[in-house]
Amino acid sequence: MTRTKATATGFVAVLLWALLALFTVGSAPTPPLLLNTLAFGIGGVVGLVWAAVTGSAAQMRQVPLRVYLFGTLGLFAYHLMYFSALRLAPAAEAGLIAYLWPLLIVVFSGLLPSEKLRAGHVIGAILGFAGAALIIGGGGTGLNTASLSGYLLALLAAFTWAGYSVLSRLVGDAPTASVAVFCIGTSLLSFPLHLMFEDTVLPATMVGWASIAALGLGPVGFAFYVWDIGCKRGDIQLLGTSSYAAPLLSTLVLVAVGISAPSMTLLWAALLITGGALIAARASFSENR
Repeated sequence: MTRTKATATGFVAVLLWALLALFTVGSAPTPPLLLNTLAFGIGGVVGLVWAAVTGSAAQMRQVPLRVYLFGTLGLFAYHLMYFSALRLAPAAEAGLIAYLWPLLIVVFSGLLPSEKLRAGHVIGAILGFAGAALIIGGGGTGLNTASLSGYLLALLAAFTWAGYSVLSRLVGDAPTASVAVFCIGTSLLSFPLHLMFEDTVLPATMVGWASIAALGLGPVGFAFYVWDIGCKRGDIQLLGTSSYAAPLLSTLVLVAVGISAPSMTLLWAALLITGGALIAARASFSENR
């Protein structure tokens, strides 16, 4: 697979992740750890099918344990924080903050061998964080304390996923199908913690169950396998900057279905985060000419 095809493959995950907030909201009132258990259980099955179809199941036995531990903890931590954030704060606003991870990927990737951080990446980062600050500050009306915990969890989630994506290049060369073990590990790790810390609350409607199934099949299933290919074989800076389409698409979906109300704060935050992406993307394109 060429670097260009791998980058395009990774971008399929971005399109699927644009639906992550929608399905997370639809899965309410399922608590975060239980949602991790159910969605990643489905995602793990998707991975096993992927391994069977691609003939890579045998390669999974050669993967070092440290790689499986790294992947499992990365998926577990990010989604626990993300699901919790969307339970504690407005979905569109928390989702936009969590979607700072593409910008952070660009910044962090500048630390990798053979990669270079340019001025455009830094400017894009400043704009992106300005958009997040606008949300947390309540659009200039004062600190939004009611949703602050959710916003902070979303910010931590962004740092976690960016770090996971960049460091995945350094922890070892593992087949993409090994992500199935990450998903199954996340599900198995989440279940006992759910029993310890949460009440079991399952969806009461078909919409809730369909949302959980859609999460497992798409944003926390197939998306990880194509993302893994993009991160390891594609242009990670270009992939990271192209990922800025996700926050705008995610916000538009939430507004279109009536989950989030349009507002000037939401508009400006989305424009700042997306604008930062465009500037950072231009810097990457200039570097690759």
